[in-house]
Amino acid sequence: MTIDVREIADLGPDDRVAFFDRDAGIEAVRGDVREIVDRVHEEGDVAVREFTSEFDDVEVGNLEITDECERAYEGLDAKLREAIEAAAANVREFHEAQVPEDWRREFGEGRELGRRFRPIERVGVYVPGGEAAYPSSAIMGVVPAVVAGVEHVTVVTPPADELNPATLGAIHAAGADAVYSVGGAQAIAALAYGTETITRVQKIVGPGNKWVTAAKAEVRGDVEIDFLAGPSEVVVIADETADPELVAAELVAQAEHDPNASVVAVTDDEETGEAIAAAVDAQASAREREDVIREALANEASGILRARSMSEAILFAEEYAPEHLSILAADDEEVLARVDSAGSVFLGPETPVAAGDYASGTNHVLPTNGGAHVAGGLSVETFLRSTTVQRLSASGLSDLDETITTLADAEGLEAHTASVRTRIERAEAETEPTGSE
Repeated sequence: MTIDVREIADLGPDDRVAFFDRDAGIEAVRGDVREIVDRVHEEGDVAVREFTSEFDDVEVGNLEITDECERAYEGLDAKLREAIEAAAANVREFHEAQVPEDWRREFGEGRELGRRFRPIERVGVYVPGGEAAYPSSAIMGVVPAVVAGVEHVTVVTPPADELNPATLGAIHAAGADAVYSVGGAQAIAALAYGTETITRVQKIVGPGNKWVTAAKAEVRGDVEIDFLAGPSEVVVIADETADPELVAAELVAQAEHDPNASVVAVTDDEETGEAIAAAVDAQASAREREDVIREALANEASGILRARSMSEAILFAEEYAPEHLSILAADDEEVLARVDSAGSVFLGPETPVAAGDYASGTNHVLPTNGGAHVAGGLSVETFLRSTTVQRLSASGLSDLDETITTLADAEGLEAHTASVRTRIERAEAETEPTGSE
């Protein structure tokens, strides 16, 4: 099956909706998730265990598996353990560069202003797992929280009769404080409201399936979350200098994540577009997860598109606001300068998205469904809160007197005016002469 190359100019209204109005698919399960969340909120561990048995077909003994993670780490194959440590070190180094410094400085005479940063105390990280291995997700979720200085990092990961040791070992290497064998919507509810075993957190981060995402949407407001992430996405911008085999490799790599993944290549060169289509077809046939890949390629938000110009290709990518943006063009820096909305950008032929997924140091927990229009991916700032600080001298307050009181009077807030005038009148009285010559 050869993939057709379509013209951006020929996309109809329904096509544009499919590309630009993607969603995480959570509405279909929202009602069921609400019931799960409510029951965990009311019944705690009892509900968690019941749903774990029902959905995961696992009877969990002790929910906490912190010690098991340490044992798993110690038992890992040396090569795998070294890879986990190397990836964690790179992620740690990149995120340490993000830590902001407190600052304070003078803004005019007698007006000292500043900002300080403090970590959230308790954070929950959802790490997909069970029998599947997602050590990279453990690293991406836990390490930035630890770097930010979060006092207590709790991890939840789905149960299985035999939990994957790579995931458990990575959770330990990343520095989690407590780990619990619970997944799905019930895990999110447990983090949000607390149970007899699991301590309530202040913020929940991490990717998951639509049940997890729907649960995050449900508890938002009672607890902070990072964002509502859907299936994986990539857009590749390619000009005539791009190697079609490399473009195809990016599309196929992201397509193997999930049948609902969205993968798009946009090129302004007709021959390049056709060559990409042929390469995608050939590479998909050679992959173990060919069925998943071809389902993703058939997704309405996937495709190979030809633009009339590089400007049109860039405009498409900007409107799409992809989770991952790969730029394979002669002047990739110029293209990058014209794109504002992307979760993570990969420049040049030697920079596969997989590098960011695992080991370059950037974070792979990124906004999807157009979320990059307004938000970035997981970072140290995700786990910090900022406080502004100010100190005025008497002269500094006097300089602001008229501005403050005029605006306060306009808003009918007389006590605000009085709070300023009281101080100014006191300062004036203290500077008046106390006697006569």
